[in-house]
Parts: sequence; C-alpha cells; structure tokens
Amino acid sequence: MRFPRPSHQAAPRSAAERAQERAREQAQQQLRVAEPSRVVLLGGTSEIGLAVVRRLGRGRSLDVVLAGRPGERLAAAVEALVAEGHRARAVPLEARDRTTWVPALDGSFGAASSGAGQRVDVVVLALGAAPDGKPSWQDPLAAADLVQVNSAAPVALAAGAAQRLRAQGGGALVVLSSAAAVRARSTDFAHGASKAALDAFASGLREAVRGDGVRVLVVRPGFVRTRLTAGRSAWLATTKEAVADLTAHALAGDDDVVWAPPGARAVVEALRWVPPRLLRRLRL
Repeated sequence: MRFPRPSHQAAPRSAAERAQERAREQAQQQLRVAEPSRVVLLGGTSEIGLAVVRRLGRGRSLDVVLAGRPGERLAAAVEALVAEGHRARAVPLEARDRTTWVPALDGSFGAASSGAGQRVDVVVLALGAAPDGKPSWQDPLAAADLVQVNSAAPVALAAGAAQRLRAQGGGALVVLSSAAAVRARSTDFAHGASKAALDAFASGLREAVRGDGVRVLVVRPGFVRTRLTAGRSAWLATTKEAVADLTAHALAGDDDVVWAPPGARAVVEALRWVPPRLLRRLRL
C-alpha cells in the first residue's frame, strides 16, 4: 500500500501576513525614495534639477547620471558633483532631437544599474525652456520649439522613465512643472500652456502607476532665481535651494504635488477666479 508523500508546500499566508508584507515593502520603497542611492537627472544642466540632486545627496554619496546636451556645462556639472564626493557620469540627451530620448533613458538606467541588484531610486525630470514672452507666440517656429522642449520631450521621457521604474519594481519620478501650468500669465501664456501639457500628463501618470510601486511627484515652482532669470524680478520669488528642500521633504512624506513657495498655490488658485477684464489691467 502506498502512502501519499508529505507535501512541502508552504501553508497559505493569511490576509494579515500579506498585509504586513505589503507594508514592509512600502516602507522599504519609501526609504529608498527619501534616502536614495542612485539618482538620474534628465536635463543634466538644470540649476533647479542639480539643486534637487544635491539636496537628496546631503550627508551621503550618490551614484548620479546627468542626461543632457553634451558640452562644457554638462561636463562641468559632472566634475562639480564628483568634487563633492558623488559618483557622476554623463549621458547625451537633446530635447530637440527625439532620436536621443530612448537611448538617453537606456543609458541612464543602464549606467546607474551596472551592478547586480542595483536600481534607480529617483528620476528628476528637469527639461525645459525659459519664458521668452512675445516670440513664443508671434513666431510659429519658436512656438513649436517651446512645445517640443517643454511638452513633447518631457512627456516622452516621463512615460519612458515610469515604465523603467515599473520594470525594476518601483521608484520615484520627480517632474519639474511650473505654477504657470495651472494659471498662465497673460504676458507669457505660451510658456504656461506648454508647461500645462506636461503637468496634466504627469498628474495622470501618477494615478496610472500608483499601484505599481512608482511614485510621481509634480513640483510647481513660481519664479525661481537662477542664471536664466538673472536681471528679472517677480513677487513670490524663490530660490533653487528652497525648491530642492521642499521637494526632498515631499519625497520623505506622501505629498503628490509641491508648490514653491508654498504660498504660490493660494495666489494661483485665487487668480483662476479673477475676471479676464481685471487680469488685463493687472498685466500679470
């Protein structure tokens, strides 16, 4: 008479055990995002993007990939991060050349994940062109170029980065948008419109990948004092360091959107209700 062999299969886990495992995984994921080891900056010469990278690496060494236009500025950014104690390398990326977009993502994730079991913890998407007022809407080619740099390229890179983060099991995507994406200034509406497309896409992407361990954080700065805005002024102005601090705090918590400065949100929301006739007089 044959007796059945004893089964070596593990007993089914209870709902409580599965919940505890999910909670542990979420806690580990949150720690990797709040205290990352490997960061990719898409837009490797962005002053705000570099400030975010430095803030995330405060007190420890990061493995950083800077994806940007090859040249002196990108090389200088890599050298500066290395001098500060980080491991940094450059990957070519040109917003105006779509043939570079996928190779840049492949190179960024491959370079940052060269070792066994390594992964990208945070991707910072900081591509964008500065506002330039009338040329953005009076010149058709300038308008198209603005949409290419502020909308088309960042949207494609955000989608590609999110898919790669999903494939590796999670991570965070930080998208640098603009307060103008919510309420564009009448004096520079083309820039606000181009940013609005990216903002809307990133906000939808956040919900689409939320269940896959991928977090999408949308950052909406107002006027930021940088090299590109030198000589200009605006009320509710902020600094790149302040934007970086707010971004780091948000990654350590559970916020989905960052306003910089925080008071910009109330101002933008209020402006949405101001009649167009009054806005014309204010010339905001």
